[in-house]
Amino acid sequence: MLLSSWSLPADPSSHFDYFNDQRLTIRNGVQAVLTCNGLFTSHRNIEQVFAQELAYLQNPVGTATGGGYAVDPDRKAVTVGDGEAGTPVSAVFREGIGCIVLEPGQGLDDIDALPSIRMAPLPGDPADIPWPNGDLLQQQPDPQGVNVERLQEASDWAFNRETPEQDTLSLIVLYRGQIVHERYAPGIGIGTRTRTWSTAKSIAATLIGILVDEDRIKLDEPLGIDWLPELGSEESDPRRAITLRNVLNMSSGLETVDSFGMEYATGSGLAYWAGASSVDGARNRGLIREPGSLWDYENYDTLLAVFVMKQALGYDQTYLEFPRRALFDRIGMRNTLASTDRFGDFIFSSQVYTNARDLARFGLLYLQNGLWDGERIISEEWIRFVRTPAPSTNGIGNFYGGQWWLVPDDRDDVPADAYSTAGNRGQYVIVVPLHQVVIVRRGLDYGQQGFNRWDLTREVLKAFDDR
Repeated sequence: MLLSSWSLPADPSSHFDYFNDQRLTIRNGVQAVLTCNGLFTSHRNIEQVFAQELAYLQNPVGTATGGGYAVDPDRKAVTVGDGEAGTPVSAVFREGIGCIVLEPGQGLDDIDALPSIRMAPLPGDPADIPWPNGDLLQQQPDPQGVNVERLQEASDWAFNRETPEQDTLSLIVLYRGQIVHERYAPGIGIGTRTRTWSTAKSIAATLIGILVDEDRIKLDEPLGIDWLPELGSEESDPRRAITLRNVLNMSSGLETVDSFGMEYATGSGLAYWAGASSVDGARNRGLIREPGSLWDYENYDTLLAVFVMKQALGYDQTYLEFPRRALFDRIGMRNTLASTDRFGDFIFSSQVYTNARDLARFGLLYLQNGLWDGERIISEEWIRFVRTPAPSTNGIGNFYGGQWWLVPDDRDDVPADAYSTAGNRGQYVIVVPLHQVVIVRRGLDYGQQGFNRWDLTREVLKAFDDR
């Protein structure tokens, strides 16, 4: 999502922005949660936070030296706004989750009531455990079939951008499961967590796929949720026809709320940045077209699928522990935090913090067709689903599958079997089965952004002889 102006109307022809106060409140929430995670999840300093995490905000409150915001290091909390420029919004770090946004105007007295996940870490020191289950890279000769000089050229292409708003933080290239290139920008290290943005959607789809594989939820049956508002009989609600496949294909048919200049005024922005319930917002949209008929990228479609996951798991600690037990711990993703809203619902459309190596492990799982150390994590059938173009993209490029992005029809310079996660500000995990390659690029892009993952794929693959 691109950041629209905080003070101008969404429609330039309008003379009054009826959502301006809401935009200001959301602006404060954006800054609060990005600052909170920057300081207490990524362990960066306030100068780095303003220089990079907040670089894409048009009008941040204050500067790195202060003004209009408060940091509470003891309670690991950040409050942005003083009441004059929007309602103050706070974000608080919680163990095992990352930073949670509070209700606008809410103080810090109720921190202990917020969700947390208190699970023991995986045993062992990852520095002593060989890759990919750990971080120990054993000395090996340059792998056959890899041109190291061309790989360095591709890396320079990613880091040395002519457009300064494309700010690459890290690049990892795997070949046949091994790290053949790894590079970090100054101030970033192996353990630095940053926000995945919508790359989280592909992680969510993996967790959902695990439950589909176990036959605990169905891909082609109605979602089976209680829609809002609660009017009339459930049987008469046309939204009952929406299936899990529809929402994972971004084709629910529900009302558009995250586009047309409203990204930071209403819709999922209220759950991301202003403490609203992600579940209630997702369920409170009307059906405006036939499910499956039109592709429309909506965060709330992902969150509907996540709510189906919650209903299958139950409303207790089982749900909160599921990402680690079902996926993260099984493939060594020790540095990954999946965040919730203040009601304990995962915001798996965007709010995950992790490092580049954990995303490389995630991509490797898919490269290995869902196997890890000989154990089946996700089925080949599910991987085929996420890689199959959504029917609603037929005729417009076949560029999207099941919460994964596909090579569009008009690209012939990269293998057609490649597929990718994609997150705002340049978060990509690219899987290229034909060449046994995984590429991870992390960024804190700002402004117009525009870093092209398929161009990166093209440049990296020049280094492989089997191309």
